[in-house]
Amino acid sequence: MPLLSPPPRGVLFRAVALLALSALLGSCSKPETALERIKRLGYITVLTRNSPTTYYEGPNGPTGFEYDLARRFAEHLGVHLRVVVTKRPGDIISMISEGKADFAAAGLAVTDSRLRRVVFGPVYEQVSQQLVYRIGGLRPKTVDDLQDGILEVPAGSSQEELLQRLKKQHPNLTWFANKQSDSNELLYLVWQQLIDFTIADSNTVRHMQQFYPTLRVAFDVGEPERLAWAFPPGADDSLLGEVLRFFHILRTSGELNHLMERHFGHVKRFDYVQTRTFLSDIKLRLPPFIGDFREAAKKYNFDWRLLAAMAYQESGWDPKAVSPTGVRGIMMLTLNTARALDVKSRLNPEQSIMAGARYLRQIKDRLPLAIREPDRTWMALAAYNVGYGHLSDAGIIVARRNGRPNLWSEIKKALPLLSRAKWYEKATHGYARGYEPVRYVENIRRYYDLLVRATEPQMKAVPETKALTIEAPAL
Repeated sequence: MPLLSPPPRGVLFRAVALLALSALLGSCSKPETALERIKRLGYITVLTRNSPTTYYEGPNGPTGFEYDLARRFAEHLGVHLRVVVTKRPGDIISMISEGKADFAAAGLAVTDSRLRRVVFGPVYEQVSQQLVYRIGGLRPKTVDDLQDGILEVPAGSSQEELLQRLKKQHPNLTWFANKQSDSNELLYLVWQQLIDFTIADSNTVRHMQQFYPTLRVAFDVGEPERLAWAFPPGADDSLLGEVLRFFHILRTSGELNHLMERHFGHVKRFDYVQTRTFLSDIKLRLPPFIGDFREAAKKYNFDWRLLAAMAYQESGWDPKAVSPTGVRGIMMLTLNTARALDVKSRLNPEQSIMAGARYLRQIKDRLPLAIREPDRTWMALAAYNVGYGHLSDAGIIVARRNGRPNLWSEIKKALPLLSRAKWYEKATHGYARGYEPVRYVENIRRYYDLLVRATEPQMKAVPETKALTIEAPAL
């Protein structure tokens, strides 16, 4: 068998040269950017916390302002969203500074100390820090009054940083930094009179006052704070550049305002007496009708608590309610609607609830498919109150003003215009008391939130052992 002869010198030289060139090109190739890595992996990881204003498991799945915002960013990139929930909110800045997620979205205030540890994206909201106490307890008027009671704030929070700055002007100021509880839990402790005061941002305070109506704001503490997403330090700016583009799109399209309205719009006005009365009526007036609400909700595919909230807005859960205009019963049906739905007695709560749910389902199914949840539900409720024709007229007004008629945040601005001659004279269905359906929907949203809280006392949190989830983008 003949021996293999060595390759010609020219061939060997070319092979060595090609290997050297390949190695040189490899060493000179551009390193992968953060954005390229995310797109290659197919997902982006967000660090957040369980809170009604950030991320939680609602009746219809994951929700929360920060979650919805992050999910839209993942859709913008065309990747999945991977959610990491921290056990201790005070750890978020440390974790993101160590690169344990691509970014943090948790209602984070931009502070000087944090700017030394992480990089912040564009500011998307401004909040005030508020000193909260309970009616009947100590009522501070100044920062110096806080030494008379127990003040707790979350450890590692912007509230703690604020107190550290205030201590320079108020040497006697003392507080306890709680490593286990966030602002929501500390507000609960104030409500239970286990502590005297806490400091929380204005969004959180407004939201939690729905559930703890005896909480009060004594005064704003410090200057307003800016909220933004946080990113690991030292990374390239490819991801941050895309975040800037994303928020620019959200602002110019009105989507950012829409998201804020969706999560916070219905809690802007707090009515202490109304809230206390409703919480009392949940125990005293609701129980006899829960079975009827559940049955109607099952038949027409609603959350029974939405129907109950709607009935409370209509009648205060009074099956014999009668209005000056002639509508009657627990769902306040008109005579024509009752006849169309074959209701024998509007004062029969079972018949009234079933008919009201059926009528709401008919309206909801009639809405254009472009209207998505939860806007679809809010618009159906508005039409239940003011009529489908007036809702359509409001949509036309939004379209004429170059708005987006498939968003409740736009419709709620247009409905009141139907009470002005300039607008209703051109509307197909004429004049309407357009402020009423707006108040109607916002009241129902508040009642619904309270009912959910009353029937699910503990907000569903992601268990620590299952802190990582994957959400597919809606592409």
